[in-house]
Parts: sequence; structure tokens; C-alpha cells
Amino acid sequence: MMMQRVALMLTLVCVSSVVASAEEKPTFDSERSKITFIGAKPDGKHEGGFKKFTAEATLNLEDPSKGSLKIEIDATSLWSDDDKLTNHLRNPDFFDVRKHPKITFESTKIEHDASQDKVNIVGHLTMLGKKVEVTIPSMPELTEEMLVLAANFDIDRTKWGMTYGKGKINDEVAIRALLVFKR
Repeated sequence: MMMQRVALMLTLVCVSSVVASAEEKPTFDSERSKITFIGAKPDGKHEGGFKKFTAEATLNLEDPSKGSLKIEIDATSLWSDDDKLTNHLRNPDFFDVRKHPKITFESTKIEHDASQDKVNIVGHLTMLGKKVEVTIPSMPELTEEMLVLAANFDIDRTKWGMTYGKGKINDEVAIRALLVFKR
């Protein structure tokens, strides 16, 4: 298992000066990938997510510390488990999708956490025009056919200016992502 994790970290490496034969750009599988979130408040919770997004990973098996991951989310594809809530999430109180139709993540470094047998993908999450550094812990799986990145983590929505309902709606939002790439 540890060898798979180390091998995956090696795959997440990208540097333009690295020999081309060491680089690999797997193909994103949008059909099997998903990004969801759970927003909570004291009397309940709601699930939502995004129907449209793309991801790009560049792998280099020779130098895992320089991997890269880019994600671009179409914020207008937002959905939730309640139609009225979906419309509210799309307005300026939350995602303001007319003014900010895209959410992006771009990695700045990838670290292997041997103590927990995972990869931490550090980068900038840009939402509502604000760029905030986040660390995404991922449990990667690498095979000859595919690369799968599974991540479960929380973000503080207020760091991007989403303060609507503060005190009534939890600031922490649970993010669940499954990114699948064909090799």
C-alpha cells in the first residue's frame, strides 16, 4: 500500500525542465469523477456539488515533489438536494455565479505524509475572486490503467467572503472529491 502511495506521488510531478520521457499526462475521466460538498447548520445539513468540471494532472515518476494538479469548476453547474437552496447558493449571498462563473484550484507543491500514508496537495483555491491557500489530503491509487485521487477535507467558507448566515450556518464546509484519470 505504501509503495502505491509513493508511486502515486511520483506520478503527480510536473516540471517543464524534466525530461519528456519521465512526464506523463493522464486523461481526465469526467464521467467517473465527482466533486460534492456538505453544508451544515445546527438543525440539519444539505448536500450539493458541481456537475461540470475539468482536471489536469502532470506526472513525473522521477521527481514526485514537483507534481501538479489543476482543477476548473463551472460554478453555474452547482446543484443541491433542494431546488430553492440551489437558487440561493447561486446568488451573491454564496457563490455569485453570474459574477464568478469559475472556481479554480492550482497546486503549488505536493508532499507525501508518511505518518498517515497520504499525499498532501497544497495549492491555491480561487473562488469569488479570492485566492486562498489550501491543503488537500488525498488518498491516491495508482495502477497501470488509472490514477485515482480521493480527497475528503473541510474549508472555511468565510475565507472567500461567504458570510451569509454566519452563526446560523456552519463556517466549515465538507468537500468530497474523486478525480479519476486514465493512463
